[in-house]
Amino acid sequence: MAYHKVNADQRAQGHSPYLDNDDLQATALELEWDMEKELEEPGFDHFRLDGAVQHHLGNSQSPDLDLEPIQPSTSPKGRFQRLQEDPDYISHYTRQAPKNNRCNFFQILKVFCTALIVFIFGIVIGYYSGKKCPSPPASPEPNNPHTYHEILKEIKAENIQQIYRDLLQLSREDDVDTAMKILVQWTSYGLEDVQLVNYSVLLDLPGSTSNTITLKNSGECFYPDGQQCNRGTKTLHSQDLLYSYAAYSAKGTLEAELVDIQYGTIEDLIRIQAITNVTKKIALLKLGQSPLLYKLSLLEDAGFGGVLLYVDPCDLPKTTDLADKAFMVSLNSGGDPSTPGYASIDGSYRHHRLNLTTLLVQPVSAVLAKKLISVPENSVRKDRCVPLQLPSTEKKIISLNIQSVTTYRTISNVIGYLKGTVFPDRYVLIGSHHSSLNTSSGQEWASSTAIITAFIQALMLKVKRGWRPDRTIVFCSWGGTSFGNIGSYEWAEDLKRVLQRNVVAYVSLHNPVRGNSTLRPIASPSLQQLTAESQSFNCVEKTKCPGSNVSSVQIQGDSDYFINHLGVPATQFSYEDINKSENSSFLSEALFPVHATKTEELDPSFKLHETIAKLTGQVTLQIANEPVLPFNALDIALEVQNSLKVLIGDKVDASQLLAVASQLRDTAELFQSDEMRPANDPKERAPIRVRMLNDVLQSLEKSFLVQQAPPGLYRNILYRLDEKTNQFSVLLEALEHYKLHQSNETIQAALSEVLNSISSAQVYFKAGLDVFETTLAGKK
Repeated sequence: MAYHKVNADQRAQGHSPYLDNDDLQATALELEWDMEKELEEPGFDHFRLDGAVQHHLGNSQSPDLDLEPIQPSTSPKGRFQRLQEDPDYISHYTRQAPKNNRCNFFQILKVFCTALIVFIFGIVIGYYSGKKCPSPPASPEPNNPHTYHEILKEIKAENIQQIYRDLLQLSREDDVDTAMKILVQWTSYGLEDVQLVNYSVLLDLPGSTSNTITLKNSGECFYPDGQQCNRGTKTLHSQDLLYSYAAYSAKGTLEAELVDIQYGTIEDLIRIQAITNVTKKIALLKLGQSPLLYKLSLLEDAGFGGVLLYVDPCDLPKTTDLADKAFMVSLNSGGDPSTPGYASIDGSYRHHRLNLTTLLVQPVSAVLAKKLISVPENSVRKDRCVPLQLPSTEKKIISLNIQSVTTYRTISNVIGYLKGTVFPDRYVLIGSHHSSLNTSSGQEWASSTAIITAFIQALMLKVKRGWRPDRTIVFCSWGGTSFGNIGSYEWAEDLKRVLQRNVVAYVSLHNPVRGNSTLRPIASPSLQQLTAESQSFNCVEKTKCPGSNVSSVQIQGDSDYFINHLGVPATQFSYEDINKSENSSFLSEALFPVHATKTEELDPSFKLHETIAKLTGQVTLQIANEPVLPFNALDIALEVQNSLKVLIGDKVDASQLLAVASQLRDTAELFQSDEMRPANDPKERAPIRVRMLNDVLQSLEKSFLVQQAPPGLYRNILYRLDEKTNQFSVLLEALEHYKLHQSNETIQAALSEVLNSISSAQVYFKAGLDVFETTLAGKK
């Protein structure tokens, strides 16, 4: 297996034996014998069959009647069946005729052996005839909606609340200790294979004293939250104050003029550069509208030397009071900065990178932003919120001092496996994260960990009664999330070749309860229909069910690597507060300090946590157990067309893109009607076609990964920036780049990337159809 070759030395660290056990290899060889005739048909080279159905693992625990056709007993024309059905088989094989005396000897020996066997067999029958035959082992419980309901009803709000409160006791412990206690808890519920996977990674941590901002006009010195430096308060050395910083920022001191660039859009930059020279100046930047890393890359290119980052109070929900809070952000795009693009394992070459940008970046509170721009208190209108803005007539000189420290620390992941019975080599990942050194993120990590733990608890109650999923479910609790999804990146880079072939979907539990007013489901296009159906399923017993509002937008958290490097379909449910601000996108990049009781104030009964757990569990169970993966090929084609409809303008000729997108839709419709419909009918289902179909469905979104994307933008172009933006984000960025540099080259490059992605997907669908047609013709 690929994992054995790539990382055999890591087994001692606790990687799952399911990734490289000999049973899977043996079963794969058996399937090669069963399929050799079908694979020899012309046209099969258009299609790559990544894995093999684990036939012998599913024999003893067969699912219900709907799954019967995928058992090996019904597999058409196995190797030995073909030999027996061929009447001329002996004529293909000749050998020298034996001599008569040898023939007579062997005939006598044959008669003697036959008589001896019959005699022994008669004795055995006589011995056991008087014994009572043991009853056959009970067959496992089937996979159906009733089974899912029985599992999900075991998820209760009071259980999640108790787990949550237990986890809060770990908030001040080391990352490895926290991960170990999560491992012990998962194991205590019966999860059979739980591993602790450690990586030594480069972190950027706060120094012994807080960063400072000094207003040179008045000589006043401030901490990031707005406190004056000379105030001897107890919060001076608090963790919240120390962790009000930008991880991986440049270090040092910069004294320069403060320039208000609002949200740092292309229009803002063009406006500012027209009136002043921005070289080595400090930008006053609002978080929101677009990814922070993208905006910082624009400021760096423009020549700025530093950035003061804040959240405008007008962009926050009215129920949130964070005006006097500074926060943390990470400038790391993903993974260990010392091992970019590869795993942090022993022997890897390490780049000791002190910072990931030339900018000195410091997050500050809205209170401090008001002081810097001298907003009088009586100017704030009570009837509406007035966005903060530095008067153009004022010139502010500030001194920015940043002193964070880079050091190597151990980040731990907890990985648990519930092995499947029919397709054990196909993985459904469900991920949360745990506290990792950063206490400024409050206790929100405990919500996600409590939910995934409650789901494990409910699942294992059913497993103890004989049930198992068809596909393997992998439970992941990631470390290092707040520093740039480090734990998930390192684990995925470590097992990249295996995961590319085996991962079916990723279900995210990142920060699931960040508000209490709106349920916000997010899913990749192929999973939107399943996500909407699961939302309806969960609210059957409720009087008021929310409408289907599933979208495919960029989401925060550890799903990043799986979406953007592996092309894995992903989904996430979360509760948020209603916010009508048009600038509120990407505010979740800020990690505000949250006190321990905040979560229980948002959800005192933990009913919201229960809802998220059941929605997440419903989606996970369906993906893990449906014979045909519940992915929708046509929804991908429709998403592509919708993203191109708004791309008609003077600078872009989208005619060729629209033509290829139309072909993609036609092929997807044919694929869905001709292949997915019969595969979902148990009467028409054929095992080889189901496996081939699932392999096609599993890789639907891989065609849409572009080679390069601007910082902060997804490489998977099926995801939009936000609900208001319909265009492909890489094309949107290219048009913005044109406005700034008046160069058409970026637009043409982005158009080529998108065109190649759509064309690749069209070829992929077409090749899949060709394989099915060829296989069917061969059988006829």
